[in-house]
Amino acid sequence: MVTRVVRVLRAAAVPVALIGLTALAGVVLGRVYAGDLLTRLVIGAAVGSVLVSVATRRLPSWLVAPVSVAAMAGWTLWSLRLAANHAELPGGLLEVTADAARNGIPRLLTAMIPVEPAPDTVLVPVVAAWLAGLAGAEVALRAGRVLLGYLPPAGLYAAALYAVGPNAEPAVGATVAFVAVAALGLAAPASTATAGDDPAASLTPRVRAAVRLRLAASAALGVALVVGLVAVLGPVVAGQVDGRPVDPRRYVEPPQVQTLDENPLIRISGWALHPEQKLLDVSTERSGAPAPPSSGASPEPEPDASLGPADAGAGVRIRLAVLSDYDGVTWRVGATYRNAGRILPAATPPRDSAVGTVRQQITVAELSGRLLPAVATPQEVSGARVAYDPASGTLIRPEGLTPGLRYAVTSAEEHPDSNLLATANVPAGDEVARVLRVADGVPDPMRRLAAQLAEENGAPFARALAIEQFLAEHYRVAADAPSGHAYPNLSFFLFGPPNGGGQEGTSEQFAAAFAVLGRLSGLPTRVVVGFRAGGQGPVLAGDAYAWPEVLFDGLGWVSFDPLPRPKSEPRPVEEDFRPTPEDPPPSEAPTPTVEPSASPEPVAAPDGPPSSGRPSTVVLVGAGSGGLLLLVGALLLTLLAMRRSLTRTRLVQGDPGQRIAGAWREVTDALRLAGRPVGDDLAATEVARHARQALAEARAGASGGDATGSRATGSGATGSSDEPAVDELAALLNRVGFAPDAAAADQAARAAEVATVYVANLRSARPWWRRLLWSIHPSPLRRARQSRHPS
Repeated sequence: MVTRVVRVLRAAAVPVALIGLTALAGVVLGRVYAGDLLTRLVIGAAVGSVLVSVATRRLPSWLVAPVSVAAMAGWTLWSLRLAANHAELPGGLLEVTADAARNGIPRLLTAMIPVEPAPDTVLVPVVAAWLAGLAGAEVALRAGRVLLGYLPPAGLYAAALYAVGPNAEPAVGATVAFVAVAALGLAAPASTATAGDDPAASLTPRVRAAVRLRLAASAALGVALVVGLVAVLGPVVAGQVDGRPVDPRRYVEPPQVQTLDENPLIRISGWALHPEQKLLDVSTERSGAPAPPSSGASPEPEPDASLGPADAGAGVRIRLAVLSDYDGVTWRVGATYRNAGRILPAATPPRDSAVGTVRQQITVAELSGRLLPAVATPQEVSGARVAYDPASGTLIRPEGLTPGLRYAVTSAEEHPDSNLLATANVPAGDEVARVLRVADGVPDPMRRLAAQLAEENGAPFARALAIEQFLAEHYRVAADAPSGHAYPNLSFFLFGPPNGGGQEGTSEQFAAAFAVLGRLSGLPTRVVVGFRAGGQGPVLAGDAYAWPEVLFDGLGWVSFDPLPRPKSEPRPVEEDFRPTPEDPPPSEAPTPTVEPSASPEPVAAPDGPPSSGRPSTVVLVGAGSGGLLLLVGALLLTLLAMRRSLTRTRLVQGDPGQRIAGAWREVTDALRLAGRPVGDDLAATEVARHARQALAEARAGASGGDATGSRATGSGATGSSDEPAVDELAALLNRVGFAPDAAAADQAARAAEVATVYVANLRSARPWWRRLLWSIHPSPLRRARQSRHPS
């Protein structure tokens, strides 16, 4: 009986060791998962794969793999269903399995830590654990090569360590356990042969001695090899103990967003033109911190003690995107999204802010894109698979929004203590450099306005309120104002003539102007795009707006509302600020007044003939030359007017698709005028790359010569900001080519802006005499006529 028990224990030593080695890989990988579901599933795969091999050891080897794979399929499907129920994912088992099979590896490597056990994040570990256990058991048990059978579990363990990377503490305990379990399996005898059974007993003494000598030499050589490897690799391995492992996630591209999601600020003007469009349905519940009063309480409601300036009077502010990066042309999100589960990483709330809980049920109607609206800051999302950017607290749905999509969001709503705002400071340094950066090319009037507001208000909060009040008192909201927030657009919004479209705009211009003026005043600012609506019911396009935020120490991001109050008339900007230059340019400098002197009497030429009634030769030559000059001048003015009319027709008239195509023709004509023509056979992206290269070479050539010509006249754009815009114009052209009716008015306005900036920059890099000929060159007119009347 005892002998039988000993034999059973000896036979079970290697299978138990294989199960333990494979299961330890799940323990290591489970450190970056939420909960222990993944660890339990991997342990189950390890036990199942080894036991199937043990149970089928008497079958032919070619039958073991099909039987084990069938068992693996059953365990995997059960694991996926369990993970789907745990993550509360909708859909049938077939749909969930297909999605996990397509996206298992990229989602595992782009998932946010801690990773939620979902079908796509457990599929690869479960299948890999089963295959490692199967391969190890077949080699160790059927072939009797125990050490070789350890290679699959060891490879799985190394892969788990690599996948975890620097996102967890070093797995010292698990690694020691791995070595101990491996040694236990190797220590168990592989057979039950007694000490007296000597395979070489039947050999002659001479042959037996030779065999034993060879075995001893092989053993000695193996020991020497092991000792040598330990001596060589030991210091290397020891030196890596304190090193930081490589994170494999840096090699995998996270989910990306489209242009409208990277800069949703340009959608404000389009929504303002269709205010009745239904975008969302929202149901809201609040608990914890007191809710702000209704948005219709009063034109200028008294701020609640727990709310920031822009929260007073608000119903529910649903955030769509946070834009922190500005290059002088475009505000961008600049987020890095990571696939996330239902539970999102908890953010540390500011110490001087009250935090309440907001629960919302949101149903998507006609809102498009990938950005997922939610009250800041989301903590839990169910009903939709999301990716999350912790830096901005914004969400996306990688598959895109679809009508009827319903999801639930639980958010931690922060309300800064307004009693501390007046004395609060703003942070500085590398940590906030991103939201303090001001791109080159700021118009001088904007700098002087920011300086004036900062000089009159010393404290950071006072500066922010001064900017908010200045914008609210001097400017008008216009729903039909064109989109645009580049430096030239903001300069026209702030200082343009009121009777010519200046000093009015949508919330896009108000928020962008506040953020730029704030950064010029030393305030860390950003722009947020979202919706202001009641707590229950539909959210319409008219509820969309943008607002600025300022970062304060201990209070976090505080919202401001620079929009004018209802029924208020704006005061002229000149009452508080006149954008006159500090030093007048030479053309405007006063010149000394010279008293006119008496005209001298005409004196006849000595010995000249008396004057006759016919004009002299000088008069005739002068009249002819003057007439010729007038004729040439009229021709040049005509060409200039025709060129400007052509540009205006291309950029302003027609439907959005025609205007985008016209903007593209402006760019290609500019390349021809610069001596860098493009062939008609090139794709739009190739032409855009050629255009960037042409501008760079033109600037390089102008930098050593005409210094004044290297600046973009009137564009307000820099070299680093206009080059990517040509690619954006190419993308708009391609979109128009495939879907002409899908172009929007804001896209056409953006295309016109890009073309105008690029042409101005390319023209400014030319020599002065070529700039004079640029506007009157007839070749664009000739090409436009040929395109209308092909031969």
